[in-house]
Amino acid sequence: MEFPEELKYTEEHEWVMVEEELAVIGISDFAQDALGDVVFVELPEVGTVLEAGKAFGVVESVKAVSDIYAPISGTVEEINEDLIEAPEIINTSPYEDGWMIKIRMDDASEADKLMDAEAYQALIAEES
Repeated sequence: MEFPEELKYTEEHEWVMVEEELAVIGISDFAQDALGDVVFVELPEVGTVLEAGKAFGVVESVKAVSDIYAPISGTVEEINEDLIEAPEIINTSPYEDGWMIKIRMDDASEADKLMDAEAYQALIAEES
């Protein structure tokens, strides 16, 4: 299982990559593995304002339907259109091709409150 060091993570298993004023968001390798085969993804429209901690989308797998939560507040700048037609990309490439949304952050310091890869791995170990 992968835990890229350059990413930040949430307790709900989302990842964040900060690129200047934008944050790229997806679900972790652990999350996609726990969900199983992803068959459907619902993402917000561009322009949607997100609040940290609130659900912004849904991932449906053969096992379950799970909400996806915004780790940072901001406005959706771009969604990964490829996931609409091929949601299974999340299973094969959760960190690269399987990103979900890009948001313009309201406050980049919110990212500082998220876990680093080491803390996230410790959280998963506790949950297992």
